Amino acid sequence: MKVVIADDEPLARERLRVLLAQLAGIEIVAEVGDGRSALEACAAHDPALVLLDIAMPGIDGLEVARHLSAFEPRPAIVFCTAYDAHALKAFEAAAVDYLVKPVRPERLQAAVERARTFTAGREVAVDGDTHGDKRRTHLCARLRGSLRLIPVEDIRYLQAEEKYVVVHHARGEDLVEESLKSLEDEFGDRFVRIHRNCLVARHELVELRRDLEGHVHAVLRHGDRPLEVSRRCVSQLRDTVRQL
Repeated sequence: MKVVIADDEPLARERLRVLLAQLAGIEIVAEVGDGRSALEACAAHDPALVLLDIAMPGIDGLEVARHLSAFEPRPAIVFCTAYDAHALKAFEAAAVDYLVKPVRPERLQAAVERARTFTAGREVAVDGDTHGDKRRTHLCARLRGSLRLIPVEDIRYLQAEEKYVVVHHARGEDLVEESLKSLEDEFGDRFVRIHRNCLVARHELVELRRDLEGHVHAVLRHGDRPLEVSRRCVSQLRDTVRQL
């Protein structure tokens, strides 16, 4: 079983490493100290298990777990934290176990067995609200063994294309394996639908224009071309633009 350890405390990582060495069939493929590095390690190594601290600098463990839920295959997640106040949020993020530091050997062994069961397909992950009460600050695009984290605030518009969504952002564009509907549900106050296949960041909207054929297009602050607006979205979009 390939394992990634993610904790910003070197002593905590060392303790997990020592305890894991006592278990059979474990290969530690990466040890990292922050959320971004955890995601990069998971993209590079496809671990079966991630031992994940919650309070880490930058992207915290709960947000890392939300990104990992979209990985295929999805790794088992076991949170390791000094606080038990996050337990409910951890299980909302579909963690298979939750360990309180200092981690005891018997609890870690039990968590590893839960992870083995999860990866063998004998345990169904929780199908609930994986966003909890805190939305993601980034979207995660996987790029042939690596990944790119895209700040949500940098996104200009999202466009569905077959089974992917093209994320147009300040530094270019990337593909994410998420549905446009799930992104609308999560970020509905930040993006507005202009077409069945397109969401636009509200702060990017400048005006609506109607061409000679009667078609309406949205002009974006940083867009290189206007985007088509479907007839069913025109009325609501006009109201949105007036309020900006």
